[in-house]
Amino acid sequence: MLNTLLKKLIQTSSGRTRFVMAIIGLSVALLLILSAVQIQIDYDDLLHSKTNQDSIANFLVLNKILNNKTYGSATFKEEDLSKLKQQQFIDDIGILTASRFKASVQSNSDRFPFYTDISFESVPAEFIDVNSKDWKWKEGDDFIPMIAPNMFLDIYNFQFSLSQNLPQLTQDIVKMIVFKVNINTDKGTVSFSGRIVGFSDRISSLLVPQEFNDWANKNFSSTQNAKPSRVVIRTKDPGNPVLVQYLKDNGLTTDADKTRFSKYRQIVNAVVNVSWITGAVMLLFALLVFTLFIQLTIASCKEEIQLLITLGASPKQLQRFLMKQFFPSNIIIIIISLIAITALQFEVHQLLQEQNIFVREFTSYYTFATALLILLVLWFVNYNTIRKYIAVQDK
Repeated sequence: MLNTLLKKLIQTSSGRTRFVMAIIGLSVALLLILSAVQIQIDYDDLLHSKTNQDSIANFLVLNKILNNKTYGSATFKEEDLSKLKQQQFIDDIGILTASRFKASVQSNSDRFPFYTDISFESVPAEFIDVNSKDWKWKEGDDFIPMIAPNMFLDIYNFQFSLSQNLPQLTQDIVKMIVFKVNINTDKGTVSFSGRIVGFSDRISSLLVPQEFNDWANKNFSSTQNAKPSRVVIRTKDPGNPVLVQYLKDNGLTTDADKTRFSKYRQIVNAVVNVSWITGAVMLLFALLVFTLFIQLTIASCKEEIQLLITLGASPKQLQRFLMKQFFPSNIIIIIISLIAITALQFEVHQLLQEQNIFVREFTSYYTFATALLILLVLWFVNYNTIRKYIAVQDK
């Protein structure tokens, strides 16, 4: 009799309308807040997952901005380097050592006449993106391995060779050419054999092994212990707005293409944060609507509940019945929301994978944990609302 009476009261026209409104509000809120959690996880994967790391973009070559104030002193002091090493967004730092001697490179073949003055740089091996067994040098070696930037070869093939009526060259052909490397000294010219052993997109200068550059600077340079003018840093996130702001505040500059997404990152951060806030606000409104629905349902059958209690019905019995009426719908909403988000996550994974961008295939366990936490909150709200208003009607 109790169950039949209460079901009829709940399923009246006004009761059904309030129930549907409560269900819709809660469903939208749960979809928003669980989606916000999953978006945050995917966002973190895109930024920090090893599968999305860019071995070129994650290394930035820094130098000081050259202007009227820094002219003649655009070098890094010890305190500048120490300050860089202390920044949390910088994982490692390497010094680019410039050659301080006059050098030139020329071809040994008349079929490929080539000569140019040149300067070298060197950097610790861990900052080089070329893996070659020939990348080594020790005092006494006549052969100097070199790494050239791809930009140099592009300039030669599509500009210099066309203007000088010279043949265009592929990377493989260039690697076979043995150059003559000349170093001009006070006692004459010291010559070595040299060959390009790889091409780099990371550092836009002609690189030689650190051992050779240190030896040549020591023996052929009149300037010792010169301060570096460029450094290379390794960072997990070159588009980090904090990093970009630090460079701006300290008068440093780098390749703008590698940090140009900083402004977009700030916009994306704002969108992700708004989705969190929107989801949370919607959840609060949904809880309010659902609570009001329970309150109105109980209030509408106030006299019947009082009569049933007078006739001997237990308040706990009423609480259990109402919990069975209201709470299972919350579980169904949670399950449907998780299924929808999982299906959407799989589609996003497939779509981005075609672009060589990787996010996890299935919903994160953080999203499931959030759903479980919300379910506990819903149970608490349902239970306390029913208990409170049944107790009021019992008085």
